[in-house]
Amino acid sequence: MGKRPPYTTDIEAARYPPPPPPTFRPQPPTQWTPWLVPLIFVANVAMFVYSMYLNDCPSHLDKDECLFTQQLGTFAFQPFKENPLLGPSTSTLRKLGALEKDLVVYDNEPWRFVTCMFLHAGVVHLLANMFSLLFIGVRLEQEFGFLRIGLLYMLSGFGGSLLSVLHLKHSAIVQTISVGASGALFGLLGSMLSELLTNWTIYANKCAALISLVVIIGLNLAVGFLPHVDNSAHIGGFLAGFFLGFVLLMRPQYGYVNRKYIPSGYDIKRKSKYRWYQYFFLVLSLIILLLG
Repeated sequence: MGKRPPYTTDIEAARYPPPPPPTFRPQPPTQWTPWLVPLIFVANVAMFVYSMYLNDCPSHLDKDECLFTQQLGTFAFQPFKENPLLGPSTSTLRKLGALEKDLVVYDNEPWRFVTCMFLHAGVVHLLANMFSLLFIGVRLEQEFGFLRIGLLYMLSGFGGSLLSVLHLKHSAIVQTISVGASGALFGLLGSMLSELLTNWTIYANKCAALISLVVIIGLNLAVGFLPHVDNSAHIGGFLAGFFLGFVLLMRPQYGYVNRKYIPSGYDIKRKSKYRWYQYFFLVLSLIILLLG
């Protein structure tokens, strides 16, 4: 007496419906320890110091013309009228691997597509790029690891160099060169935008994240229209990073958990890991990189 019968009547089933199966939520991914981005930072700073040592302004010009000769000695900057960014001469940058259209097209020196990414025109240029590298790159490497971010960085920089060499001026009098990691950095910005669109469902403040990122990208592109700034490298790197981000920066979401890792009794919805548009963006990005 007082015990429930071993069977369940329709009235009791309606009053006490069976609980839904618990939903499995995978553990948040562990963060990587960033080392590649700091290594790129050190490489850029070391290359700038070496370029100033090789430049040796006091040995080629009057000591009074070089900037900060007494304080810096061999590492003194070129005259302000020649290089307002406080850096070496154009000939020194060209010798170390700056991107120049004639040298790439006619002298068969394609390695300049990569070497120009590690050269900077001056202290102002270096500080601006390295601050952006640490601010953007460290977070991305923590989230996605050194392999994907390193691949994204190099391919974006290469894409920026390809578009830049098409717009470099070349004449018998003036030869324009391009240096800097701006193309690769804009590639990281573009990949952040595509990553936000791809993993839209896992962001809490979607609109705020999208608006802030678009504003940052817009401001950086606007700066590219200033004199002596190679905006074509910015646009090329941004497009390459944007398309590559759809493929390289996939986050593991609920639907991407393998069935064998789900405990028994748990229910989970499954989704395909890759969608058709990601393969489309991969092919499109490769075409852009090949055609320039």
